[in-house]
Amino acid sequence: MTKGLYEIKNRQQADREIIKKYTTQGPRYTSYPPVPFWNTEAFDTAIWQDEIRKSAGKIAGGISVYIHLPYCESLCTFCACHKRITKNHEVENSYIDAVLKEWQLYLHMMPVMPVIRELHLGGGTPSFFAPANLERLLQGIINTSEIAPDHEFSFEGHPNNTSADHLQTLYDLGFRRVSFGVQDYDARVQEAIHRIQPFENVKYVTEKAREIGYTSISHDLVFGLPFQSLNAIDQTISRTLKLNPDRIAFYSYAHVPWLKGNGQRGFDENDLPSGANKRVLYEYGLTSLEEGGYVEVGMDHFALPHDELFRAMNEGTLNRNFMGYTTSDSKILIGLGVSSISDSGGAFAQNIKDIDTYKKCVEEGVLPLGKGHLLTTEDLFVREQITNIMCRFETSWPDETWTAEERTQIFDKLEGLAEDGLIVYHAEGLRVTEKGRPFIRNISMVFDQYLNRADLRKKMFSETV
Repeated sequence: MTKGLYEIKNRQQADREIIKKYTTQGPRYTSYPPVPFWNTEAFDTAIWQDEIRKSAGKIAGGISVYIHLPYCESLCTFCACHKRITKNHEVENSYIDAVLKEWQLYLHMMPVMPVIRELHLGGGTPSFFAPANLERLLQGIINTSEIAPDHEFSFEGHPNNTSADHLQTLYDLGFRRVSFGVQDYDARVQEAIHRIQPFENVKYVTEKAREIGYTSISHDLVFGLPFQSLNAIDQTISRTLKLNPDRIAFYSYAHVPWLKGNGQRGFDENDLPSGANKRVLYEYGLTSLEEGGYVEVGMDHFALPHDELFRAMNEGTLNRNFMGYTTSDSKILIGLGVSSISDSGGAFAQNIKDIDTYKKCVEEGVLPLGKGHLLTTEDLFVREQITNIMCRFETSWPDETWTAEERTQIFDKLEGLAEDGLIVYHAEGLRVTEKGRPFIRNISMVFDQYLNRADLRKKMFSETV
């Protein structure tokens, strides 16, 4: 184990009260405002269509496209994503038909041909789909768009079913980045989360992707899983470092079993490490990854110095949207597929979550929107502050930004964060300290006006620590 383990435990003992103080529910801020606070009553399809139609400059400058592929052959009980469990692969073609019809609806709305700078396949399990079907889907998007010379195409691959054919087919279509969901290698943890995948499977797809020519390979790890121990984290990270992925996502497990359709009920909550114990797992993982040559990028992410994610952070061009951290500066994100979320820069829209209803809508030529939100001037300002904190660990604002009451409320919280050593602040800005980085969600929450007005006795978000 890492030599600094005793130092980590000593530091955890000293910070135990701070961990307890800042362990609360809070958003991950892939958007602002978070989805539970959207003003859905003031939103409709006509508003969304108008947002897209008036965005010619943004569309011509380059957009991001996210395609949600919701099918999985088995249920992972740590997963909070929208998915449908089936072994029937006949569902692939009809779903692809629906996504391509939805894309056509957007093309008819756009005032100019879109330039795609970023495209991501998420899920669910994108590698559930046969390579030939993924090619048909993607050709339907690519052949009706311009592709930016510096485009970034990426997908999420399951180590158990991502084949060499998947990797080669997507590479030939322009994909250079792949993220493999590893989570944890410990047998007991894998059994609890129903995600059994041997190290050999991960090793094979990682080495095959590198052999084919992928330039950015990422492994997703999770801490805070049921039965997860320090030894399990040590073994998982040691094996991960042997494969030397370009990026590593080291996520805190988000326990949100109250969400509809969630499978997070396959184990007892008492089996989850929490509070200070969970933080030890994080600190140990952080130290191990840094010793392995990785640099922390934003929240939950690590990259080797040659990776674009690291360079974007250093150059101040790192961004964050519904897909997480991104190096793209596109101002529009079009989400295709069931439950996908789109962002026009001034509004958000989320698709219907039921697959059959989604298909019926697009078959009838109707945008399959379930809900949305039109951003206010305040939303746009707070969104900028939170994005700066999440991507650059600092932010600034004009001196007379808030009312006297708001200023008192915000600066009282900033003073508390400063007293705990998490930030350094002044009248027009703040900087997150090294000690404060694990609490970046809490720091962002200071500026969240919806959260400040909410009744948090109701479960809405996962815990921040």
